[in-house]
Amino acid sequence: MRVVIADDEPLARERLRALLAPDTGVEVVAEVGDGQAALEACAAHDADLVLLDIAMPGIDGLEVARHLAAFNPRPAVVFCTAYDAHALSAFDAAAVDYLVKPVRPERLHAALERARTFTLGRGQSTGDGGARARTHLCARLRGSLRLIPIEDIHYLQADEKYVVVHHARGEDLIEESLKSLELEFGERFMRIHRNCLVSRHELVELRRGHDGQVHAVLRHVPQPLEVSRRCVAQVKDAIRAL
Repeated sequence: MRVVIADDEPLARERLRALLAPDTGVEVVAEVGDGQAALEACAAHDADLVLLDIAMPGIDGLEVARHLAAFNPRPAVVFCTAYDAHALSAFDAAAVDYLVKPVRPERLHAALERARTFTLGRGQSTGDGGARARTHLCARLRGSLRLIPIEDIHYLQADEKYVVVHHARGEDLIEESLKSLELEFGERFMRIHRNCLVSRHELVELRRGHDGQVHAVLRHVPQPLEVSRRCVAQVKDAIRAL
């Protein structure tokens, strides 16, 4: 089982590594100190398990877990934290176990068994990423990762099995469904077409062409986007509410 240890405290990483050492079925493939590095390590090493602290610089462990939920295959997540106050949020993020520091050897062993069971039965991600909406989307780029802030996204457009994220710095592909993104970010993005979600903050106006087709004009997008007939009324309401 390939394991990534993610904790911003070197001593905590050292203790976990020492506790894992007697288990010949475990290989620690990376040790990292922040959330983005944890995601990059999981992608680079195809991790089976992440031992994940919650309070880390940048994106915290809970958000890392929500991004990992979109990986295929999806690694098991075991939270290792100094506080028990986040337990409910941890299981909302689909963790297989939750360990309170200092981690006891017998608890870590039990968590490893849970992780092994998870990896044997894991399938494709459900893509829901947990109960709370993420603050970033995660795009894979030739072995590395790019985190895209939600507030920088102008619109999301389905393209076969991918979604193209159009944002302030360009475009990126993500392997998530438009439907799951609509469910998670429905307060921020709205559907204007079966293949397109736009940021409500980007909407400026609707324009009807000579052919009768309605298009949405976005604040930072040069080309207006087609609005399907069944979405016109709700887009009008959204613009009036701005």
